[in-house]
Amino acid sequence: MIKNQIDIITLGCSKNLVDSEQLMRQLTANGYTVAHDAEQVKGEIVVVNTCGFIGDAKEESINMILELCEAKKRKEIKKIIVMGCLSERYMADLESELPEVDQFYGKFNWKQVIEDLGKAYRSDLHLERVLTTPKHYAYIKIGEGCNRACSYCAIPIITGRYQSRPMEEIVEEVRLLVSEGVKEFQIIAQDLSYYGQDLYKELKLAELIERISDVPGVEWIRLHYAYPSRFPYDVLRVMRERDNVCNYMDIALQHISDHMLTKMRRNVTKEQTLELLRRMREEVPGIHIRTTLLVGHPGETEEDFAELMEFVREARFERLGAFAYSEEDGTYAASAYEDDVEDEVKQDRLDAIMRIQENIAAASNESKVGQTLKVIIDKEEGDYYIGRTQFDSPEVDPEVLIRKDRELQIGSFYQVEITDAEPFDLYGRIVE
Repeated sequence: MIKNQIDIITLGCSKNLVDSEQLMRQLTANGYTVAHDAEQVKGEIVVVNTCGFIGDAKEESINMILELCEAKKRKEIKKIIVMGCLSERYMADLESELPEVDQFYGKFNWKQVIEDLGKAYRSDLHLERVLTTPKHYAYIKIGEGCNRACSYCAIPIITGRYQSRPMEEIVEEVRLLVSEGVKEFQIIAQDLSYYGQDLYKELKLAELIERISDVPGVEWIRLHYAYPSRFPYDVLRVMRERDNVCNYMDIALQHISDHMLTKMRRNVTKEQTLELLRRMREEVPGIHIRTTLLVGHPGETEEDFAELMEFVREARFERLGAFAYSEEDGTYAASAYEDDVEDEVKQDRLDAIMRIQENIAAASNESKVGQTLKVIIDKEEGDYYIGRTQFDSPEVDPEVLIRKDRELQIGSFYQVEITDAEPFDLYGRIVE
C-alpha cells in the first residue's frame, strides 16, 4: 500500500473516462499521486468510476467493488470510493448492501470527492485533466444527458436532460490540449445530434466542429454517437470541406423495421433512415459509418429480424456492433412490454448479424489494399508499430500493423501503403 496514492478504476464509456481524467487532475493538484487502471491496486485509496448502462456493465462494476471490499478486509487498501452511473442510479441500494464502501457519489457530484478528502476543488483547473489515453489523442465531451425517450435505454434516467457545453469553453479546452501535444480529438456525447438546441435554441454541431477545426494543431476530428432523428445535415458539409474532420460517423440506428422502430420509440422511420444513409454517402464520398444494432427487443418477430439482416447486407456498414436486449429498470420497455424473445433466440440473432458483418468488414478492409493512407502511430507491439487511419477510432476499430523496418515516432502521422488485410486489421508499409 502506497501512502498518499489514489488508484482510479474507470469502467464503462469514454464519457466516464473524461470524468476520471478531470478528477485525477484535481487530485494531483492537491498533492496526491494517482494511478489509472493499474494491473495491481497499490494506493491506500481506490476510486471506482462505475457504469450502469446494461446488465453486463452493471455486473462488472459490482464485481469490481466486491473485489476491492475483499482487499480492504485484508487491509491492502484503506478506503473505497464509488462514483459514476451505477451509483447515480442505485445509490440507496448500494449504500445498504455494500457497507464496506466508504463513500458513494453519483455521476455529477464527483467534485465533492475532493472536499470530502479534506482538500479544495481548484475551479481554475476545470478544463485540465490527466490524460489516460496516449498523449496524441483525447476525448472531448460536448454535452451530457439525453432528451430522447427510447424504450429500452436507461441513459436519460441516469444522466437527466441534455446539457450542451458552451462552444467557447469546448474550443478553449481543445486549445489547451493542443498545447500539450494532442493532435486527434474524439468528439463525444450521449447524443451529438442534439448539441446546441438547449443552449442556443438551434442545432449547432456543424458550427462547433468548424470552430474546433479552425484551431491550429488539430489534425483529426472524429464524431461519435449521433442520433438519426433530427440529424444535423450541415455537419456533412463540414466533413466534406474540412481536411481535418475525418470522414467517419458513429450513429446508432438500432433497427430498420418500422414496426420495431415504433416499439423502440426511436422517432424515425425506415424511409428516413435510408434517406439519411443515402445522403451521408452521397455528400461525403468515402465516408465510413459505424452503427449499433439492437436485437431481441420485445415484440421483434422473425420477419422484423429478417428485415434487419437484409438491411445489414445492403447498407454495408464499414463498422458495426450489435447487442441483445436486456430489460432495464425504469425504462418504458420494462413497464410496457413483456420480454418475450428467449435469450437463446437473442443470442442466435446477434451471432447471425455479426457473421454477416464480418464478411462486410473483411471486404471493406480488402478494398484498401494498394491504397496509400494517412496513418497515426499509437503504440509498439512486438515486431510492429500499431496505427490507425482516419476511418478508425481508438479501441473499437481496425488497426494498421507496420513492421519495424525503421524507427517511427508514436503520435506522428505517416503515409502508409496498405499491403494486406484481415477482417479486423490492416498491414502496411511506410511510403518514403
